[in-house]
Amino acid sequence: MSTIIIRGSTDNIMDDIERAIDDGVNSVKIVTRDQRCLPGAGATEIELAKQLMDYGEQTAGMEQYAIKKFAEAFEVFPKILAENTGLKANEVLANMYNAHQDKISGINAGINLESDNCEVMDVVERQIFDLYLTKFWGIKFAVNAATTVLVVDQIIMAKQAGGPKPRQGGADPDDE
Repeated sequence: MSTIIIRGSTDNIMDDIERAIDDGVNSVKIVTRDQRCLPGAGATEIELAKQLMDYGEQTAGMEQYAIKKFAEAFEVFPKILAENTGLKANEVLANMYNAHQDKISGINAGINLESDNCEVMDVVERQIFDLYLTKFWGIKFAVNAATTVLVVDQIIMAKQAGGPKPRQGGADPDDE
C-alpha cells in the first residue's frame, strides 16, 4: 500500500491525474492476473473486422448483414486513434486493411501514431501491446449492451400501441 499526493492548479487537472493513476494501478492489477497481450494500435480490431467480414461473405441469408455490421463496429477503434492523432481515418483504415491481407506479417499491422502520414507498422516488432483481458471484457460488455438494446427494441415493437380501444358495435359517435 502507498500514498500518492496529487497537486494541481484546478480540480479538473487533479481529477485527470487521479484517473490516470487509477488507470495505471488497474493495468498493473490486470497484468498480475493475466499476462496475455494482443497487438495494439488497432491491429487486433482490424484483424477481427477482416475475419468477421470474410465470415459474413460466406454466410447466406439475412444474417450476413448483421455479421458485416458487427465487423464494421470494430473499425471504430482504429478510426478514433487516427482522428485523435490528426490522421485521415479512411486512409488509415484502407492502409491497415491492405496490410492485413498478408496472412503472416499483416496480422500485426497497426497505426503508426508517430508518423505524419497514414502509415502502418508492425506493432509487435515495436512492442506496442494491449492487455487481453481489457479487450475481452470491453468486447463482451459492448456485445451485451447491444444485445440488450435489441431485445428491448423487439419488446417495444411487439407490444400494441396504447391508445383508446375501439368501441364495441362499430357505431361512430359523430353520426348521432
